[in-house]
Amino acid sequence: MTVDALPALRLATLDADLGASLAALRADLADPDGRVARSRALVDAALADGHAHYGLNTGFGALKSERIGPADVEQLQVNLLRSHACGVGEPTDRAITRRMVALKAHALGLGVSGASSAVVRGLLDLLDADVIPVVPSQGSLGASGDLAPLSHLALVLIGEGSVWGAHGPVPAADALAEAGLAPIALGAKDGLALINGTQFMLAHAVEVVQRAARLATTADLIAAMTLEARLGSARPFDARVAAIRQHPGHAQSAEVVRRLLEGSEIGPSHAGCDRVQDPYSVRCVPQVHGASRDALAYAAATVERELNAVTDNPLVFDADGLPDIVSAGNFHGQPLALALDTVSIAVAEWASISERRTYLLVDGGDGLPPFLVERSGLQSGFMIPQYQAAALVSENKTLAHPASVDSIPSSRGQEDHVSMGAWGARKALRVVENAERVLAVEALCAAQALDFRRPLRSGHGVEAAHRAIRAVVPFRTDDTVFEPDLAAAADLVRLGTLVEAAEAEVGALQ
Repeated sequence: MTVDALPALRLATLDADLGASLAALRADLADPDGRVARSRALVDAALADGHAHYGLNTGFGALKSERIGPADVEQLQVNLLRSHACGVGEPTDRAITRRMVALKAHALGLGVSGASSAVVRGLLDLLDADVIPVVPSQGSLGASGDLAPLSHLALVLIGEGSVWGAHGPVPAADALAEAGLAPIALGAKDGLALINGTQFMLAHAVEVVQRAARLATTADLIAAMTLEARLGSARPFDARVAAIRQHPGHAQSAEVVRRLLEGSEIGPSHAGCDRVQDPYSVRCVPQVHGASRDALAYAAATVERELNAVTDNPLVFDADGLPDIVSAGNFHGQPLALALDTVSIAVAEWASISERRTYLLVDGGDGLPPFLVERSGLQSGFMIPQYQAAALVSENKTLAHPASVDSIPSSRGQEDHVSMGAWGARKALRVVENAERVLAVEALCAAQALDFRRPLRSGHGVEAAHRAIRAVVPFRTDDTVFEPDLAAAADLVRLGTLVEAAEAEVGALQ
């Protein structure tokens, strides 16, 4: 049965979509007239026409003009993997690497790469057997794709390199044998198709954007907690304010906060106070949080397009049954590099403004004791958690410097402009991790401050989030080792638990 097209991949349902795509790909591989087989036949036809075709019967990069004889075409592909497996640094997260394998299989299965059925089937076999390559995290320039990390991934197919075992890396040859798999023989174009592509950047970008998307509403929720704890005004969240500025993220953040504050007893309790305005970190939440939401929407759309893209080189097109081999630059990571840099900046802003709200909470005033404990002086209270937040915000300021503005020429000038998107991906994930912890600090401080407002209750959504925090971290009357509290709160933020608790009370907030 011929499968006309692989199912599209969407960020919101990626795991299910990848499962459907890879199932369709297996069906395609079983069809001698499937997309993969037709694309491979074009490669074979090109090899037989006597002309030079980049990467099929020539060298690579600056060696593009070196012609390779028929007897050496297969060795050329093996040499390519070995010579390009020059990654260094800590291994890439196993789950992200598994996603790399799946995304590479999907991209090759789109039928424009000319990879052999054996290569595509080999990737699927790795997934089925849960044989996951060990991929060093450093060494990619983000063009010509993620050469070094993808080479480490591809080596496993030929029985070389390392894979994840129960207690760390083990030789790939041993793991393949234990799984009942045999190394594959590479044909023309196979090695190049495997290592040209953006799957290292893309697998990281998926993780970054998905976690950042969870942070968007979580940041609004924690800001609403602080607003209540600090006796802030809900007036800046008026829908009319957002409407006359017209930015969708602004409107979304303002609506989320309004919903969370419904039913508040704290708001009406200070309606007649003489405060004219709140500090920017409270009053401008819709504008700041909303701008980051809009930036994230751009990045998510870019990542979703890349999920369904062919990003290797050369590309193999069918011109009325004849091969049309086009050497181009779809491997260049610039679209992802810019998107990932944008996410880093956007998420860093959520952390930056959060730390300022934390400072307001521990500073005392409006009926709150300094550092949120009754006997400050004897007790340091929440003084040092704010330090942690400040340190991580400062770190993010450095990490948010764009990677994509840098380029170092390589390959004797043939590859004279690169994206640096792989570094952009890695540091974007670090920015997200830092922001999760910064927001967790604010959440703990806001929960502590809300307890000083009792018996008054905050909005229904805020109360639900407060209960979720108190389920894992108690109210603190005395100094304690804060690390377990901070770790537990960070888990609530990272997993989206606070938003889930609020939504169970007030309905969907997205």
